[in-house]
Amino acid sequence: MEDRTARFRIGQLAARTGVGPERLRKWESRYGLLEPQRSGGGFRVYSLEDERRVRLMERHLARGYAAAEAAELARQGIVAPSPARLGSRIPRRALDRSRALMQHAIENYDEGAAQRALDDLFNAFTIEAVIRDALMPFLREIGERWARGETTPGQEHFASTIIEARLMSMTRGWGSGAGPTALLACPSGERHTLGLVALGIALSRQGWRITYLGADTPCASIATAAARIRPALIALAAAQSRWYANCADALRGITTSHRLTLAGAGASAALAGSAGAEHVTSDPVTAAASVAAAKQDRPA
Repeated sequence: MEDRTARFRIGQLAARTGVGPERLRKWESRYGLLEPQRSGGGFRVYSLEDERRVRLMERHLARGYAAAEAAELARQGIVAPSPARLGSRIPRRALDRSRALMQHAIENYDEGAAQRALDDLFNAFTIEAVIRDALMPFLREIGERWARGETTPGQEHFASTIIEARLMSMTRGWGSGAGPTALLACPSGERHTLGLVALGIALSRQGWRITYLGADTPCASIATAAARIRPALIALAAAQSRWYANCADALRGITTSHRLTLAGAGASAALAGSAGAEHVTSDPVTAAASVAAAKQDRPA
C-alpha cells in the first residue's frame, strides 16, 4: 500500500536519496515522477512513496533506460521490467557501471556482489544482449588482465565459475523442441567452454535443439554422436589452434557428411578452409543469429 503521508521537504528528500534538489524538481515537472502535497505553510512536502519512486528511477537509469522510460517504470512501481520491456542493446553507461561492479566483486571474491550485478543486467536486458554486450567482453577483458598480470589466476577462475554457473542455469531443456539440432563440443585438450555454452543458449532461443558434449571431447566421439543424431550443425570451439590441428583428419571426415563450424581464438580461415568447415569470427549471439537465418542443412 502506498504511503502518501507528506513528511519531507525537498532538501530532506535529496539528502535521503542522494539526488540533488534541482534534479528532483526536473523529474517532478518533466516526468511527473513526484506527487508533493502542500504543508500548512505552503511548502511542497514529499512522502515515502515519492522517495521510493526516486530510488526506482535511479535504478532504472543505471540499467540504461532513457529518463522518460525510467520515470514511467518508477511511477508504475516496476522493480524488474517484464520481458517485453527488456532492452536488446545495453547502453554504454550501463555497461560501464556493470563492468565496474563486476570488477570490484571479482577483486574482492565477493560472489554476492557479482550475482547482484548480473541480476541487474538480466532484469533490464535480454539474455542475448547481456551475453553479447556484457558477459563475453568482460570475460575477454579479465583474460587480458590476467595475461598482463593485473588479475590473479584465482580471480580469473572465480569470475569464470560465477558466469559459467549463471549461463548453465539457462540450458535446462535446450535439447527439447522440434527445431534443427546443433551438436556442440570442444575438441580434445580444450577446457574453455563459455563461448560454446553462450552459442548454445543463443541458438536454443532461436528454436534450435542443443546436444552438448562439453569440454575435451575426442573428435572420434563427436563423429560418433553426429552419425547417431544427424545434426543440422556441428559447432566446435577452441582457444588454441593445436587442439584443432591434433584432429585435422577427423575434422575433414566430419565435413564430408555434416555442416561444421570452427570458433574461438584457435580457429582461423585457413584452418577451417583446409577442413572444409566454416570459420566463425563473430560473437556467439551474432553467430547464432546468422546460423539460424541461413538454415543451410548439409545432407548426410
